[in-house]
Amino acid sequence: MLTVTPSGIYCPAGDFYVDPKGSVKRALVTHAHSDHARPGHDSYLCSNPCLPLLELRLGKKAKIEGIPFGQKHKIGDALVSFHPAGHILGSAQVRVEVAGRVFVVSGDYKPDGDQTCEEFEPVKCHLFISECTFGLPVYRWKPEEYVLDRMNHWWSDNSSEGRPSLVFAYSLGKAQRVLAGLDPEIGPIFLHSAAYEFLEPYRQAGIVLPQAEKVEKAKPNDYSRSIIIAPPAVEESGWARTFTDCRKSFASGWMAIRGQRRRRNLDQGFVLSDHADWDGLIRSIAATEAESVRLTHGNGDALSRYLCEKGIDAGILDKTNLITMREARE
Repeated sequence: MLTVTPSGIYCPAGDFYVDPKGSVKRALVTHAHSDHARPGHDSYLCSNPCLPLLELRLGKKAKIEGIPFGQKHKIGDALVSFHPAGHILGSAQVRVEVAGRVFVVSGDYKPDGDQTCEEFEPVKCHLFISECTFGLPVYRWKPEEYVLDRMNHWWSDNSSEGRPSLVFAYSLGKAQRVLAGLDPEIGPIFLHSAAYEFLEPYRQAGIVLPQAEKVEKAKPNDYSRSIIIAPPAVEESGWARTFTDCRKSFASGWMAIRGQRRRRNLDQGFVLSDHADWDGLIRSIAATEAESVRLTHGNGDALSRYLCEKGIDAGILDKTNLITMREARE
């Protein structure tokens, strides 16, 4: 029913892959981040809200089909459907049913709601393939409102001193989430072009975002009271150095680790993640009522041990440690 290949997770019953690498005939894509949605496949299937984001990432020549959340779609001998993952706009868990047995590939997910994406939906299954990016007890998030309130206060303090505020946030998902939580009364808001290009699909999906301008080198601006959202990739670039006397910050779950802010030479770190924290992982896995759990996208040793102690068959997903439905049943 399910195998792991060099191209990724493969379902022989439907002859498709989930978030594959390389080049395959049929790819089911959980969301539009580049480590999950890769170019080069013959065809793509995703959730409807993910479709415009995938088109921006892959180009309109790519053969992409979107289906509504929850709608069952027959592929070969498999019945598939997409269910909200709460990670970014359009992010999905892929439910696959073959001969009455169900497995769910979570992709990346977050059970704590935010205003820029669909709310996570627990899906009951026999086997759950769960991400564990932050699968250690040290990762426990504070409420989004608390973090964004701190960010606005930080921006306000910088603005009163006439200093620009630069927030590094991933261009798809995190940047829009940060933008949605900003108070435009404090000052002007600017975005790096990599984040700006995704604003229209978010607005078309009904997400309310404050007005923001794109940073354009050819267009001079007074940034002294502004906040600028940019991807971490430009942190040490000449682009970032154009904002003189600015204060720098990073919005990420990795800011929960002491020393990260200091090593990156940041003035502030905001612990804001689009992934489940330790408690969120445990809560989400329990809600699936899965007999077996396989962990990926992180160091899953601690979480695997914890789940085993709770009587759940858990392990790390790799080429030698994938249990099929029949093996799980036995």
